[in-house]
Amino acid sequence: MSPVEDPAPGAAPPAAAARPLVLVADDDAGVRYTLRELLETLGAAVAEAADGEEALRIFEERAPALLVADLRMPRLDGLGLLRRVRERAPEARVVVVTAHGSERQAVEAMKAGAFDYFRKPFEPDELLATARRALDAARLASENERLAGELALSRTMVYASPAMTRLAGLVARVAPRDVNVLVTGESGTGKERVAEALVRASRRADRPLVRFNCAALTPELADAELFGHARGAFTGAVRARPGLFGEADGGTLLLDEVGELAPSSQGKLLRVLQDGEMRSVGEERARKVDVRVVAATHRDLASEVSRGAFREDLYYRLKVVELRVPPLRERPEDVPVLARHFLARYAARFGLSLPPPSDALLARLAAWRWPGNVRELENAVEALVALSRDGELDLSLLPGADAGASPHPPLGLRERVEAYERGLIVEALRAARGNRSEAARALGLPRVTLHDKLRRLGLDAGGDD
Repeated sequence: MSPVEDPAPGAAPPAAAARPLVLVADDDAGVRYTLRELLETLGAAVAEAADGEEALRIFEERAPALLVADLRMPRLDGLGLLRRVRERAPEARVVVVTAHGSERQAVEAMKAGAFDYFRKPFEPDELLATARRALDAARLASENERLAGELALSRTMVYASPAMTRLAGLVARVAPRDVNVLVTGESGTGKERVAEALVRASRRADRPLVRFNCAALTPELADAELFGHARGAFTGAVRARPGLFGEADGGTLLLDEVGELAPSSQGKLLRVLQDGEMRSVGEERARKVDVRVVAATHRDLASEVSRGAFREDLYYRLKVVELRVPPLRERPEDVPVLARHFLARYAARFGLSLPPPSDALLARLAAWRWPGNVRELENAVEALVALSRDGELDLSLLPGADAGASPHPPLGLRERVEAYERGLIVEALRAARGNRSEAARALGLPRVTLHDKLRRLGLDAGGDD
């Protein structure tokens, strides 16, 4: 299942990809054969299991759209199978088959979450009607998940390219499934935004969401931050802390730059992912936690594993599903829509009124390869807006304007404050039709202070008093 891939654009998907999978679990080979023949008339692919344990294994490996299970089976009966399946996948659709006179068991199965039931010996039309309803419900749920994923991604990211549209589809497919996800891509591509979209579209969306940058702390402090610590576990530990895994219990933990995690912390993280247990620093006993981990990295973890810098077993635990965020150079269709988005954002933030982006501006942006990806594009547009005069954008400030030019560096705090202040003053002067006294009153400033600011910000071009 890892990495998740879609067919190439325009390529026809495999014929089996469009067929829903139905798993039939019954210890009677003749019943399995009959069910297979009937279900295949609905266009379904059918897998078979002779007992509940085998059915559970196949369910975990292949995630069928529908499970049809006899209540009486060896090793694990149908009711036990139903409960185990619903623990792993609450949305699973399970139809149980009961013997004549077993209505009590059927009622118990419905209370445990069965979609429906039918009795042996069964009528083919009854079986087909029940299976059709269950498969239709699964199809509608899958479509809703896809739309929810696309909506979640559209709320966190701006895009128009086929590459990002495909990524949105993958987000929709994996978000509702409670598996760990590794988000990879170059710096500045928007990995954290994709991770946020996963959480928004997941069943843990209303549960705790906790973030941690694995490169931010020393290994010792990282362990205490992630797994918590007992009171007195180290100097300065005046009270116990649950740690980020404890805070995220029942929800999601986003591990940014997971490739920077120290080897000692990698082993402890692996234990949590394997056993669902964590031990706080200074504690003797472990405790259970229920946390979905979404990790992000710009590193090639496969290469890190090959040179011994990252644990192979942890790599595969994190990479149940891998989502790769393409760099901006692979999705040039996104540059214009991102540019418009950032221009509007920073014009509003700095209080400026700007015309729509010109063809010359969009052409200049499209010509740059954006080695820093979306983050670099945003920084460049922010600087362009912040340094504009009278709503005019100076294209010479863009990266690539001169031969050998380097990307525009991000603005510091002072430059951002000045840009915001300049925007407010320009808007006040425009509203006051150039009357500085009136603009000063609107800004709540003495007139002499406004004059000083106009000179300092390079806006003193004369005006009415």
